[in-house]
Amino acid sequence: MGARVVIVGGGLAGAEAAFQVATRGGEAVLYEMKPGRRSPAHTLDTLAELVCSNSLKSNDIGTASGLLKAEMRKMNSVVLAVAEETSVPAGGTLAVDREAFSKGITGRLEEAGVEIIREEVTTVPSDNPVVIATGPLTSDAFAASINEHIGTENLYFFDAVAPIVYAESINTEKTYMASRYDKGPADYLNCPMNTEQYEAFVAELLAADSVVPHEFESTPYFEGCMPVEELAERGPDTLMFGPMRPVGLNDPRTGRRPHAVVQLRRENSEGTLFNMVGFQTRLKFSEQKRIFSMIPGLESVEFARLGKLHRNTYIDSPRLLTKFQRLSAEPRLFFAGQITGVEGYVESSLSGLLAGINAFRVASGIEPCLVPPPESISGSLMRYISGDKSDADGAGTGNFQPMNANFGLLSAPSIRNKKERRAKQVELALERTESWVNENLASR
Repeated sequence: MGARVVIVGGGLAGAEAAFQVATRGGEAVLYEMKPGRRSPAHTLDTLAELVCSNSLKSNDIGTASGLLKAEMRKMNSVVLAVAEETSVPAGGTLAVDREAFSKGITGRLEEAGVEIIREEVTTVPSDNPVVIATGPLTSDAFAASINEHIGTENLYFFDAVAPIVYAESINTEKTYMASRYDKGPADYLNCPMNTEQYEAFVAELLAADSVVPHEFESTPYFEGCMPVEELAERGPDTLMFGPMRPVGLNDPRTGRRPHAVVQLRRENSEGTLFNMVGFQTRLKFSEQKRIFSMIPGLESVEFARLGKLHRNTYIDSPRLLTKFQRLSAEPRLFFAGQITGVEGYVESSLSGLLAGINAFRVASGIEPCLVPPPESISGSLMRYISGDKSDADGAGTGNFQPMNANFGLLSAPSIRNKKERRAKQVELALERTESWVNENLASR
């Protein structure tokens, strides 16, 4: 039997970590509390369930998300492999059939020989090493056990999920298919609004009743999942520059750009479900049904899932972790995924991928641990969550916030033209990642 690694949590990060261990000949033991116990946001019995959007963001190599995917493909990411196998039409975005995706990940782990134990873990295992990948919805009992090891209270924030509607209940006579600026196939269903409709819609959003449990009242939201009603409070035109942005979406029936647009994206491969893009919300269910029916084409819409608020937990990684995601005070423990402060599906998968590789190396007696080069999105993100400190360093930032992949994490070459500068960053990131993979991972 190969080197043993215990992984707690069967989300994207935990699944990716387990796959990396197993495909290197290690013994991967993955604990997942479903179906015996579920968080409020989970419904499926399978692993790597997507609880918010079904989108893994852009595939465009010129975006930070697209570049991150390109780097991870070089590292043999199982999440990206299965995502591409279960993708649904979404223009230049990588979106998946969430049930097929979750089943596909589960199947790939079983085929790789991962031992999946279906029971809740309430205390940090004593094994060496352990990857903690319990995600943003870590149970209260396990969070309390984590606190015993990190010596501090967990930081936390809250975000919301968007509604999903039944395609058959949409009035397509009032909508049109298009992708922004006609980039890629016309995969989005667009609900156009004129000025009067938009202003009435925003007024109702601002007057609506929301659900905010008392203990959550002072908790910040993550900007990437800001509730639509919170955005509306920032000003009457805020939504027109956010999820309801109409630019590049001319209505083919009029040849003109609407005042505002609500976009719907396929949720499954059959096209029977659509996600309301960017419409994360904490409105009461009755208010969602009332207000969202004001959107042209959705007057009689039926909801497969209404939006809701949930807690996301993360630790003060810059103070606690090394760039290898190891706990400085207890190096046998690795943390991976959103609990470290990376934000986003692909970012969480990357974190799990690297934690799995390094935990396997520790279990096998191979040193040192690995981190991608700083010129890459992958490496720069790992350095961000660790505060870019060495293993012996210790000071945190004091104001750590979750982070998506973005070009601001990379050093900027001295090129005046933005397009040329971005192209150079992409070129350098891929070149350095390729060299790093060939030197460190090719012979796994």
